Amino acid sequence: MRDLANIALDTALLRGATYADIRFVTDKKQNVQVKNGVVESLSLNESAGFGVRVVADGAWGFSSSSVVTKHEIERVTAEAVAIAKASASVHRRPVQLGDPVSVVDKYSASVEIPVFSVPIEQQIELLLQADATMRRIKGIHVAKGFINVLNTNKIFASSEGSYIEQELSEAGAGIECYAVGEGGFQRRCYPNSEGGQWETGGYELIPRLALPEHANRIAEQAIQLLTMPVCPSKVTTLVLDGSQVGLQVHESCGHPTELDRVFGMEASFAGTSFLTTEKQGKLKYGADIVNIIADATSPRGLGTFGYDDEGIKATRTPLVQNGLFVNYLTDRETAAVLGQQSNGTARADSWNRIPLIRMTNINLEPGNGGSLDDLIGGVDDGIYMETNKSWSIDDKRLNFQFGLEAAWEIKNGKLGQMYRNPAYTGMTPQFWGSAEAIGSLDSWNIWAIPNCGKGEPMQGMHVGHGAAPVRFCNIKVFGAES
Repeated sequence: MRDLANIALDTALLRGATYADIRFVTDKKQNVQVKNGVVESLSLNESAGFGVRVVADGAWGFSSSSVVTKHEIERVTAEAVAIAKASASVHRRPVQLGDPVSVVDKYSASVEIPVFSVPIEQQIELLLQADATMRRIKGIHVAKGFINVLNTNKIFASSEGSYIEQELSEAGAGIECYAVGEGGFQRRCYPNSEGGQWETGGYELIPRLALPEHANRIAEQAIQLLTMPVCPSKVTTLVLDGSQVGLQVHESCGHPTELDRVFGMEASFAGTSFLTTEKQGKLKYGADIVNIIADATSPRGLGTFGYDDEGIKATRTPLVQNGLFVNYLTDRETAAVLGQQSNGTARADSWNRIPLIRMTNINLEPGNGGSLDDLIGGVDDGIYMETNKSWSIDDKRLNFQFGLEAAWEIKNGKLGQMYRNPAYTGMTPQFWGSAEAIGSLDSWNIWAIPNCGKGEPMQGMHVGHGAAPVRFCNIKVFGAES
């Protein structure tokens, strides 16, 4: 592979490129899904190919192929250089990458149980057990579950001298059910919303989730929600479970700190960002207790790796410190505009896509608020909400609204009346400024989002968000009839 990489790099430089890199990627994915007592889908897919990226005449060019041969690598590389030279006629500013980066290394994710070592029959049996438990509850019309595993091998080589080999493994699983009655239908999921929970690592996550043990609880709650009153509308103290806090971080902290969005280089999927560069080091993003770290080194996080797809070593970068916005997520090109070095967030979801700035593990650091019970215990009158159901946010990542699956009234530090169709709304800096207590390390977990969309053509990225439950004051909550 090193010889094939050198063919691409030499071809690019001979044809006039000032920089070139090549990524060889092989993905192997297995998916098991069950629904209402039967296997709904079972798939095993493998994808392999390479992508060549170059800078020529100050512009980017990219091309790719699934045919890994000397001749095809020469052809694809020549095409990438030709694209770059054509793009140079319309680019706004020449590409600058900062100081050269040269790394030779190998990295493998920590794995206890290899993801493809567990028989498919055993996975199906586990899912069917959870499925049957949910359907035993009268009124459950749909029960579903999935287990997904993934193994990725990457080789990255650049004209600056880098040659990096990586092997990454992931596993994910989840269950959900739908209750139907005169009041319409309600959904409950575990351990997160429909995307389930994922980790970088091995199959060991799956038994730890204990899907069958939680199946009865979520099914009973789905039935209860059918007849519960709608969440009242008021301004109140709000406690959010850790999974929802993770999604809140994703949408209102992760995406707006992507520097390509700030520069207007990327505007797809609820688009740009309010965090323009004059705000760096000056904007009060949240309360003093709010500390947010982009950490691609977090053990088992879904955004954990050794090196990004530009060959930059995984880093731990503060984005918000003591409530103050201090840093962006950057790649080599955008970091150079600010006179900085990349903090290693350039990733592509396949060999046939160009790397973009993507979240790694964007973690809200734990506080000293104790457990979820402790956070609730400090509330005289408020609302507790759990598990995301819907979200909406404007194209600057400022004004947002989230709907959740279930809520409970808090009275004198205790959970009381259950509510259906709860939601809350806010503006990003004011919302995070209202954080008054963050759960401690014992209540902190790295939640996963395996379907973060960005780019044209769209790339779906796997990212992580460390979060504990959080208590917020003076938040607008409400409910909907449908």
